[in-house]
Amino acid sequence: MAGVLVITGASRGIGAATARLAAAQGWRVVGTYLERRAPAEAVAAEIRAAGGAVLMLQADTTAEADVARIFDEAEARFGKVTGLVNNAGMNGGPTTVADLSTAELRRLIDINVTGTFLCAREAVRRMATDRGGPGGAIVNLASVAAVRGSAGERVHYAASKGAVVSMTIGLAQEVARSGIRVNAVSPGLTETEMNPPDRLARLVPTVPIGRVAAPEEVARVILFLLSDAASYMLGVNVTVSGGR
Repeated sequence: MAGVLVITGASRGIGAATARLAAAQGWRVVGTYLERRAPAEAVAAEIRAAGGAVLMLQADTTAEADVARIFDEAEARFGKVTGLVNNAGMNGGPTTVADLSTAELRRLIDINVTGTFLCAREAVRRMATDRGGPGGAIVNLASVAAVRGSAGERVHYAASKGAVVSMTIGLAQEVARSGIRVNAVSPGLTETEMNPPDRLARLVPTVPIGRVAAPEEVARVILFLLSDAASYMLGVNVTVSGGR
């Protein structure tokens, strides 16, 4: 089911890998970035050089007007949106709960939870068959932190991803008969800017498979969930963690 795919946070890491793979599979990709225009445009240039169709947009996924604009511009350029990957987020910390600032907590929840809700809400409004839409699929990026808790480091991040998992389950049931499938992917330790090398080195011994994931390994699972091959998967949280 290659169509028009919105990927938030597409300038780096898992988002960028997903954009490249989606374009290679025939999706027309609309990626977003918050501040990093240069790397976002580099990803877009790479996709175009390979013959793919892509549009990169600066947008704040916590702002309702920006979220609506993402979908408006996607439709104007490529047609009706049929897929959403809610990838934009931040990890916060490292900090203990005792030392966590209110400002950081509010910003993290706003990006990881509110932004995910706003983008999913807009996608449902546009894609739901009972609202005149074409149907489609949504994949939310959660994390194994949601069940591990990230004690002593990122409990606030873990809690925000727990909210994403719960939202995925409920929304999936809510919109299933509107032609929309909603699932989640929970990556483990992945080689991205969100995980500094020293953190990866410290934690890799806890990974049964013995290494960290490449962003492309997570992207392949995301694209599977978007595809017709996953047509009977609904409200599922797929863990991609090397057994951790």
